Amino acid sequence: MSGRLVILASGGTGGHLFPAEALAGALLARGHRVALVTDRRGQAFADRLPEVALHRIPAGRLDTGLVGKAMGVAEMIFGTLAAGRLLGRLRPAVAVGFGGYPSVPTMLAAARRRIATVLHEQNALMGRANRLLAPRVTRIATSFPQVQGLKAADVVRIGFTGNPVRPDVVKLRDLPYPAPSGTINLLVTGGSQGARILSAVIPDALARLPDHLKSRIALMQQARPEDVERVRETHRQSGIDAEVAPFFHDLAARLGRAHLVIARAGASTVSELCVAGRPAILVPYAAAADDHQSFNARALGDVGAAWVMPEREFTADALASRLAALLAAPETLIAAAAAARNLGMPDAAARLADLVLACANANDTRENAA
Repeated sequence: MSGRLVILASGGTGGHLFPAEALAGALLARGHRVALVTDRRGQAFADRLPEVALHRIPAGRLDTGLVGKAMGVAEMIFGTLAAGRLLGRLRPAVAVGFGGYPSVPTMLAAARRRIATVLHEQNALMGRANRLLAPRVTRIATSFPQVQGLKAADVVRIGFTGNPVRPDVVKLRDLPYPAPSGTINLLVTGGSQGARILSAVIPDALARLPDHLKSRIALMQQARPEDVERVRETHRQSGIDAEVAPFFHDLAARLGRAHLVIARAGASTVSELCVAGRPAILVPYAAAADDHQSFNARALGDVGAAWVMPEREFTADALASRLAALLAAPETLIAAAAAARNLGMPDAAARLADLVLACANANDTRENAA
């Protein structure tokens, strides 16, 4: 099906758009055409991949109270009609949904038009939009071997592909875990949501460590802009060698040097930890929809790849105790790094592309036989 069109439908957040972008790159490399349907936040995607045509379809949320739900349903109906007209004009071979309510109208319209459809679920708990769509699609691609929220009837349509990660993280796959001996590289990354608790707890926790451990730590910590100076000053007073910034442009390289990571448990974060093979203390974002980050974190914790600390247990004393035990036991970190690496799927983008194209081909075969 060389040169045929694949439609990607995605919410506008990075967790949805990153795997969509990775799939787009894999499909373009194979000579296929790609178009993205999303909301206004998807413009950055088009800037990075100008070969991908960008379309916007209205889509309302369905979880904002009675009036909000009614308005959301009306906007969803309008968006589905608009998506149907768009698909009729473009005539894609397959539509791929990456979750988020902006993906719903396009995927509903594709299913109604009997276009081959694939859902990609990034988390260990199926998202609300994907749960709505799951009974209607041809195949479901998952990032974890086990995903909660799927029905028994969905199992036969599931393909485990993994969650595509950035190319600079894939390159870390061949970089051995740097077992700590002298300096201990500690990376803290909190993402764009809810990082304030990390900035509040981690400086106080490190200050509680014994001097012989504090002197060995080389800290790289992301913090909200308004927290940077306070966090930096607290580390200075504690004698911690710390680099604190709102954003690290070379985050993948820092991940490659890290002996231990403290992070949230978003889908992209845990996938990158596993591909790179780096142990982590995971603090799931308590306000995440349906507490899905806890499911992601437990998927790593259950196999010994990470230590899970829910927000209610993430105190300075508890973290200091955990860090003291881990930093004094390099063999524990080495084992966790290996467990994380065993979960990593560096070829997730290629595997997802294979599933998508096979789904389109199977749909063609059925139509030709009809």
